[in-house]
Amino acid sequence: MKDRLPHEKGFHVSWDQIHRDSRALAWRLDGQGPDDGAWRAVVAITRGGMAPAMIVSRELDIRTVDTISVKSYHSGGGKADQRRDAEVLKSPDNTLMGDGEGILIVDDLVDTGKTLELVRSLYPKAHIATVYAKPMGRPQVDTFITEVSQDTWIFFPWDMALQYVEPYRGTN
Repeated sequence: MKDRLPHEKGFHVSWDQIHRDSRALAWRLDGQGPDDGAWRAVVAITRGGMAPAMIVSRELDIRTVDTISVKSYHSGGGKADQRRDAEVLKSPDNTLMGDGEGILIVDDLVDTGKTLELVRSLYPKAHIATVYAKPMGRPQVDTFITEVSQDTWIFFPWDMALQYVEPYRGTN
């Protein structure tokens, strides 16, 4: 099989789709927290997890929301030769987090699992949820909505821009 460019096996996610899938994630998580089904807080993994975490926190009426910022790619994206060890750039509130008990950590996607492996090592009792999951990263996720193949490139709406496209048959 020939190598594909990222856009050749792409999964394009619209704002409507990420909203629907994030709501579905919230419904799956409803009543699953350790405190009579409730969660103490939502922590978004920045940047991709911020939109899904906002939707999940709204749907589950969780008012305490924080972020953790983890960098695991160079600015060029997620190509294998550009990956590096994950590092935390910004941590959530320590008094809130503890060992993660009752905390719902949300991200848009788990790819290789490096980011979530680091987050899980810091907060082993947290519940990690993603909207989308690839096979290599699935072991790091407790709950997800949609699985895609490892070689699929997901195009999120915050990474896209509307632009003019020439008609298929030309301009005449």
